[in-house]
Amino acid sequence: MQRYFLDQPIEAAIEQTFTVGGEAVKHWVKVMRAQPGDEAEFVTLAHQVVHAKLVATDGQTATAQVTAVTDPQVELPLPVTIACGLSKGDKPEQIVQRGTELGASAFVFYDSQWAVAKWAANKRDRKLARLAKIAQGAAEQSHRTMIPTVSYQNDLTSLLANVSYDQGIVAWEESAKQGESSQLVQTLKTMTPPQRLLAIFGPEGGLTPQEVQQLQDSGIVAAGLGPRIMRAETAPLYLLSSVSFWCELV
Repeated sequence: MQRYFLDQPIEAAIEQTFTVGGEAVKHWVKVMRAQPGDEAEFVTLAHQVVHAKLVATDGQTATAQVTAVTDPQVELPLPVTIACGLSKGDKPEQIVQRGTELGASAFVFYDSQWAVAKWAANKRDRKLARLAKIAQGAAEQSHRTMIPTVSYQNDLTSLLANVSYDQGIVAWEESAKQGESSQLVQTLKTMTPPQRLLAIFGPEGGLTPQEVQQLQDSGIVAAGLGPRIMRAETAPLYLLSSVSFWCELV
């Protein structure tokens, strides 16, 4: 069943009707060719999921009637903000799409000293808008009840100043090379829902020792992610999978 996120509040009660507009109605009616009586799922602003059937449409908007209301618990108990140094090509898109499917609650991209990629100021809003759209599509596909936010910070200083978190780690390859393997688990052990974890990753070239020291001076803990060195777009997915295993499968 198709899932869409609503951008207006509705009364989530059986037999209540509401209006669907924008991209949701375009996809439901025009792409999926929904007919009166066909059902879809809609996520409310309160993160509830309502099942609703199509009553009528003029192609621009649609009237839907609630047939069921559910409150699924599908979000990670520990919200995770993924902060990544800017990477080349479509790597940010891969991180957002797959990271959304794995449960990330927010993505922050930042400029760092060894980053090869740069986001020109006049193109930044367009890039963020594209990434936000990718996040929404991935949230719908994976049947989540929230859409992760996507934002940009100029550097690590502004990242630490403007992103809220309770515990923070930086994935550092030198920790892995030195055989450190327990810091991620130790950090997760100290956290209780709904505390937020900030996980920081470097770009393709990694973070400079000075940047890692800056993070550690701010209370961010350096952690290895196993004995193998991962690509910039792989490491965030490894961490999200680890958090899911720790919180949801153990």
